[in-house]
This record gives sequence, C-alpha cells and structure tokens, in this order.
Amino acid sequence: MKELDKFKEDWKSREGNYPKLDKDALYQLILKRSSSIVKWLFYISIAEFVFWTSISVLTHDNKTDQLIEQMHLSIFIKVLSVINYAVLIYFITLFYRNYKRVTFTASSKELIERILKVKRTVTQYVWFNLFILGISLLAGFFGLIHYGPESEKIFNMAAENGNSIGFWVLITVICLLFIGVILFFLWGFYRILYGILLKKLKNNHRELQRLEH
Repeated sequence: MKELDKFKEDWKSREGNYPKLDKDALYQLILKRSSSIVKWLFYISIAEFVFWTSISVLTHDNKTDQLIEQMHLSIFIKVLSVINYAVLIYFITLFYRNYKRVTFTASSKELIERILKVKRTVTQYVWFNLFILGISLLAGFFGLIHYGPESEKIFNMAAENGNSIGFWVLITVICLLFIGVILFFLWGFYRILYGILLKKLKNNHRELQRLEH
C-alpha cells in the first residue's frame, strides 16, 4: 500500500504534465494489487475447504456413525454433506474465475465491476457457511433431545416439571442461544479472515472510482 500511496502523491504533483501516462501506471498498480488480493481469497478458500474436510475425516469413527444413526440423522447428514461440498466447490471455482477475470481486466471500469463481484461472492460464501452450520446445529440438537442418550431423561424432566410448555420453551431458547453464540464467533472469524482483504479491495475500488472521474 505504501508503494501505491507514494505513486499517488507523485501522480498528483505531476498531474498537469503527464496525466495519461501516470493514470495508466497507477491503474496497473491497482490492478496488480487487486489481483494479488483475489488470489489470496482463492488460496484461503481452498485452505479452509481442506481444513474442515480433514477435521471431518479425522473425527469420524464408528461411535459417531452409531450416534447419528440413533438420532435418525444419517440420511439428513449425508444429503447435507453432499450439498455442502458441492456448493463449496462451486464457490472455490468462483474465487478462481474471479482471480482470472481480475488479472486480465483491460480497463478501470471493468475492474470496478469485478471487484464488486468479488465482494458479493465472499459475502455469499460466508453466509452460506453460517447457514449450513446453523442447520447442522439445529438438526443435532433436535436429534439429541428426541433420540439421544439423554432423551428419555429430558422427557421425564418435562413431565415432572408440571409446565411442559415452559420447559420446552426454555430448552429451545437455550439451544438457540448456544447456536447464536457459535455462529457469532464464526462470523467474527470470517470478519477477521476475509475482512482485511476486502477492506483493501474496497480501498482499491475507491481509488479506481477517482481515476474514472
């Protein structure tokens, strides 16, 4: 960024003498930086995909399969996993295509449009991951409460409580709060992971808009 700031200062100081040359050179610097940022977004998405896939494989065992079967979630988990991996591969492909398109952009106007597209893709990617995790946690809580090892104990507590509606409302609120906390922390993680790069892209977008005027 320091290189870009210095060049902008130099460009402004000599704007009257070499406007076209300096404007084109400044655009090339912004293009190079934007391409590098989008490339890192692509690399991070692959690293994240590999990380979560590795966690899933390493933590998978017969006990987990038996618990999922006991909670009547086997088919649901399989369908959700197929959808999840298919969409994640789709997003990784989008990140790669965005990188290629930004790299070979021919004008500042096109680069502005493609930077906006990159930002939309990242936003959609983050919300999809949060949605999938939220659905998974909801299904997990439902399975544990109704079919898990402690389900009989939970239902007995509800019957002994005398106010079964209030009991189930409390259980639901606790589950939703727990899910909300997890999703909030994941959202915060994504804000840090992708937010820095998106902020730099936003700065590049702002500089390109100035070049257009």
